[in-house]
Amino acid sequence: MELPVAWSVVLLVAAAWNMLIWPRFLQRIAKDPRARDADGHATRFLTVHVVLIAVSLVLALAVGVLGVLTLV
Repeated sequence: MELPVAWSVVLLVAAAWNMLIWPRFLQRIAKDPRARDADGHATRFLTVHVVLIAVSLVLALAVGVLGVLTLV
């Protein structure tokens, strides 16, 4: 696959940004009082955010792989 180097770098930067930001966001979500109910069980608030973060990290990984493959 051919892509201009500048676009490959954009893909790599986007992947790195997402890999850096989303785990930090998860830490903040986990500490939020809405994340657990009175019994300590995960709430839908936590579950939904964990799913969103997981999907974002998988997409970031895919974009990073694509960025690397287009550089080679």
